[in-house]
Amino acid sequence: MIPIHPVTPDEYPNQTDNPIHSHEHRSDKPEEACGVFGIYAPEEDVAKLTYFGLYALQHRGQESAGIATFEGAKVHLHKDMGLVSQVFNETVLDQLPGNLAVGHTRYSTTGSSRKANAQPAVVETRLGSLGLAHNGNLVNTVQLRAELLQTKANLITTTDSEMIAFAIAEAINAGADWLEGSIQAFKRCQGAFSLVIGTPDGVMGVRDPNGIRPLVIGTLPGNPIRYVLASETCGLDIIGAEYLRDVEPGELVWITEEGLASYHWSEQPQRKLCIFEMIYFARPDSVMHNESLYSYRMRLGRQIALESAVDADIVFGVPDSGIPAAIGFSQASGVPYAEGLIKNRYVGRTFIQPTQSMRETGIRMKLNPLKDVLVGKRVIIVDDSIVRGTTSRKLVKALRDAGAAEVHMRISSPPVTHPCFYGIDTDTQDQLIAATKSVAEIAQQLEVDSLAYLSWEGMLEATGEDTNSFCSACFTGDYPVAIPEQVKRSKLILEKVVV
Repeated sequence: MIPIHPVTPDEYPNQTDNPIHSHEHRSDKPEEACGVFGIYAPEEDVAKLTYFGLYALQHRGQESAGIATFEGAKVHLHKDMGLVSQVFNETVLDQLPGNLAVGHTRYSTTGSSRKANAQPAVVETRLGSLGLAHNGNLVNTVQLRAELLQTKANLITTTDSEMIAFAIAEAINAGADWLEGSIQAFKRCQGAFSLVIGTPDGVMGVRDPNGIRPLVIGTLPGNPIRYVLASETCGLDIIGAEYLRDVEPGELVWITEEGLASYHWSEQPQRKLCIFEMIYFARPDSVMHNESLYSYRMRLGRQIALESAVDADIVFGVPDSGIPAAIGFSQASGVPYAEGLIKNRYVGRTFIQPTQSMRETGIRMKLNPLKDVLVGKRVIIVDDSIVRGTTSRKLVKALRDAGAAEVHMRISSPPVTHPCFYGIDTDTQDQLIAATKSVAEIAQQLEVDSLAYLSWEGMLEATGEDTNSFCSACFTGDYPVAIPEQVKRSKLILEKVVV
């Protein structure tokens, strides 16, 4: 029996009913799928450590949060809609005892935004319960769901994550152990999946053969050494864990009382980390390739300054994600860096719709121009991406209304021309402005004096890594994992766009 603490009712059974999913209220950015966290530490308050780990990963998903703890064979689960700080409090955490825990913070991609789809997904097996938290998106969900329903799996949600959990349970109930059953299930999955899985015996960390979504391992000080899993290193830093290494593509790590064991379950792993993790999704203080992403994003800014210089008086970034690139642009170009926009850091998602007049004034709830900094100035504004262009146009208008003499926009990534199928919530292709318009046409629509994107080659070379080890399908249409036609038709409306 799994005790589930009381939660609020499902207010929005369908995505279309939820105001935060309406076209007008969605962010003009790609949205990350999820953050995952796992810990094995019998000496610690694992629920509280998981809470703080999820708190650090909140940027990866703001719709729901959940924690499952394992106390021997007993599972304690609490999950609900809302931010981590809204879903949990001291009283709730005190009711989540255990030796190990897995946690999740969610932005919905497969499966609508509703309480039933919140994670971790917990299912029963002959070896006990398992709790699964998933970052990514499977592309063979239609086939996998049909197979599971044929075996009478009692699927209660619309998420691919639950399907993975049931696939594991199916293998275990047929006689496999935790490791064998999990690996059998993973081989049935196609697409992107970084997983943390709690069981009565230990915690697993898993990445798909391409490692499209990140997953890192950390250690807690002490004797014996205890291990932590997180989507990013910032989830380790907050609880004082030391980064050990990444979970490798196609690897399963099994964390128990004996320590950490590694199993390479995929015969042909080929690293294809999502390049947008480095450009935008992950926090700038998270470490990839032995450096903070702040450093990489500054190099992107330097590179676009070399590629697309323009005379101007000041340069600034769209807070917060555009700031490192703007600083890099300033360093390479000599154009002074300034703050031209102030972000209201306390504005999150709201179910209260603004008045019509507020909507007409644009984006002032989140960003407000500094008029005395901008008036009479030729300004360069740096952002990490443009998806639909709606927010960018409102931003340009706000800068001109504040007195900017010229507005030049620089984007520290190439044009987004293709939707993602691997765990990023992007529009159908016809809604992506760069899929239907040239750079000159986009500049005209945004009403900027000039617009330039970073080159695809410059973006990849700035990583300092093998340029073939990244997924950049949203810029090129070259998908590393084949997309079934039925799934492809749902988003890929246009012919391949050449960049």
